[in-house]
Amino acid sequence: MISDKDRIVVGLSGGMDSLTLMWFLHERLRRIPIDYELLAIYIDPGFENSFSENLKAYCRNMGYKLHVELTDYGVLSHSAYNRENPCFLCSRLRRKRLFELADEFGYYKLALGHNKDDIIETLFLNMFYSGEISTMCPKQFLFKEKFTIIRPLAYAEENMIRKFAKQNNFPEFVNVCPSASISKRREIKDFLSRVYKTDFRIKGNIFRSMTRVKPEYMLNPKT
Repeated sequence: MISDKDRIVVGLSGGMDSLTLMWFLHERLRRIPIDYELLAIYIDPGFENSFSENLKAYCRNMGYKLHVELTDYGVLSHSAYNRENPCFLCSRLRRKRLFELADEFGYYKLALGHNKDDIIETLFLNMFYSGEISTMCPKQFLFKEKFTIIRPLAYAEENMIRKFAKQNNFPEFVNVCPSASISKRREIKDFLSRVYKTDFRIKGNIFRSMTRVKPEYMLNPKT
């Protein structure tokens, strides 16, 4: 995923996943024979009681290079102006700005903190609400391979990351978004949590199934 002399933007949301990712990418620089440059970017959605200043202080203390971009994306997405799902619009605007900033600063590899659970949840989100079978890849090329997306935590389970973050006393930055607890992703997460309780093998089987697709047993719209 990472090569010598890479310049990598880390999408820092303030959540445990992105904080863990940033810690690992920064920490391993002292232990590996290659060198790369990291720039953390936080897209502030513009809500009141933002944790941007606390995040800046934390990153300074850890020795992380951070850029905070103040926007009104969250406020706009929850306003009467928006007729779409607020999470969908806010996510799309923040992702677009992240690519723009990476381009402006000359960083063409983006590291995101999505984990194994996120990948499974995205599969179900896309099936339920987009009518397609797709999810996020651990490594992905975009815009004619101008950008490379990497997800180093793709094979790590959420509970493992939470345990690691707690053991290392990572700070908790509270998400003040009014849709944080009522989003479609939260509904999918709760649904899967109930399913997992019925059989401990289900999560692993779902994740494994995404590498064992049998096209000959899928519907073909041309027939």
